[in-house]
Parts: sequence; structure tokens; C-alpha cells
Amino acid sequence: MKIIDLEPGDPRLISDLFPVLHQLRPHLTEDLLRDVYGEGHAQGLRFSAAYTDDGRCVGAAGWRVVVNTSTLRSLYVDDLVTDSGTRSTGVGHGLLAHLQEHAREAGARVFVLDSGTHRTDAHRFYLRERMAISAFHFTKDLEPES
Repeated sequence: MKIIDLEPGDPRLISDLFPVLHQLRPHLTEDLLRDVYGEGHAQGLRFSAAYTDDGRCVGAAGWRVVVNTSTLRSLYVDDLVTDSGTRSTGVGHGLLAHLQEHAREAGARVFVLDSGTHRTDAHRFYLRERMAISAFHFTKDLEPES
């Protein structure tokens, strides 16, 4: 397996990474991914793609280095997904190792990701990877002001 980081404008974002990412984020369109990465890149957003030896993209990760008062410097994983046909083959483990290396290189003290409460298979995977459930993540949809 080979993991590479993709820059905005790289055609592999759409041809390779998008179909895998779409399995986790079905609300995304190709245009919306381009827009999000165009804006998010300036905020530190990066994407990494995992490829098989025959060149097929089987994993995707969106991530960023974040500095805040709770974790100081951390690498936060926005998205982590393995193609549904290749789960439990080491792709997720490889992506986590790749991202943790980025975290160390950036001087991060903590590696952080959120996972939807309904993703129990993912939770089992993260626990096997020796990650701890350390917080609740609260959200609230905001209504536009009239």
C-alpha cells in the first residue's frame, strides 16, 4: 500500500479520493469537495489517499494540524474512511500510521478524531488501535436569522 498527500487541484482528488470519501460523506458532491478543499486548505485542511499496489484508491483521510488551549498542538482527523470492499485489510491502520507520523513531524502532542455515534464498527477499530474515548462532542444546527 502507498499513501500520498493530495494538494488542491490534483485531479486524483476527484477521480480517486472522492469515490471513497463519498462512502463516508454522501452529502458531498465533486464541486462541493473542490470548494471545501479550496477554502479549507488555507485553514490547514489536507487530504491523504491510500492506494493498492495496482493503483486503486482504497482509503481517504482529511486532516489538519490544530492549535488550541485544550490539546495545545494536535492533528485532528476530519475524515477517515476505507473503501467498503477493502475493510479489515490494514488500510485504516496504514492511514492512521501515516497521519500519526504527520502529527509527530508537526510537533503535535495529541492525535484526535471524532466518530459519529452510529459508527460502531469504526469505534471498535479505533479502540483496537489503542485510541481512547476522551470527550463528548456536542453540536447544534443553527437556523438562519430572519
